[in-house]
Amino acid sequence: SASNIVVAVLDSGIRATHEDLAANMWVNPNDGGHGFNAFTGTNDPADGSGHGTLVAGVLGAAGNNGKGVTGVAWQVQMMACRCLDDFGNGSDSTLIACIDYARTHGAKIINASLDSTSFSLALSNAVVATRDAEIIFVASAGNDGANVDITPHYPACYDIDNIVSVAATTRNDTLWNLSAYGATNVDLAAPGVQIYTTWIPTDSYYTDIFSGTSLAAPYVSGALALMLAKYPTENYHQIIQRLLKATDPLPALAGKCVT
Repeated sequence: SASNIVVAVLDSGIRATHEDLAANMWVNPNDGGHGFNAFTGTNDPADGSGHGTLVAGVLGAAGNNGKGVTGVAWQVQMMACRCLDDFGNGSDSTLIACIDYARTHGAKIINASLDSTSFSLALSNAVVATRDAEIIFVASAGNDGANVDITPHYPACYDIDNIVSVAATTRNDTLWNLSAYGATNVDLAAPGVQIYTTWIPTDSYYTDIFSGTSLAAPYVSGALALMLAKYPTENYHQIIQRLLKATDPLPALAGKCVT
């Protein structure tokens, strides 16, 4: 159980009423909401595209409830922070607003299944603020097959030591052909192809038609939530090192990521 760990999902929102997510949604003690919508400035981060709900199912779909799937963390508190619109687009301002909300409302981990090739000093500074608050920042590497050591993607490639950058593997433990990679800037890889998870059409809907580093990142965020729950006295650096030391070295990933 990571029931005492708050993980902020920076995304398109989350369908908080989904049968496999509702029990693990964070609740703001002040207003009863489940997070923040940077586009409206309200506490209604309803999912407009489904992307965030896919991510949430991997990270924290409720376990042992006889429904659907289980997330990596069977019990956790997922904070929905909507910084992407219905078409998957966001801006520095929406990302920063959600990062700041997560930082000031108790998140211990931020999952950012999003990327851009544009460097932003303001966004970098927002991530530094999370580092100073002992928050671990998990970022997807990207889905264009690029070597991010040559063509950096952000926020995954900011040189800030609380960032964990994640590539995607197939069911055969090979690098997904569209996954970004980088021997220096990508820390590890996790499953990201045909992942069965929660989706938004109804409160009992699931799908496996999506693939991407967006689905790999929450595997890592869920694992980190469990580690934080088990080792509550360790700082973000110790927890990240514990994660990276626990990976399985794969021949197919040699030269593609740090571990």
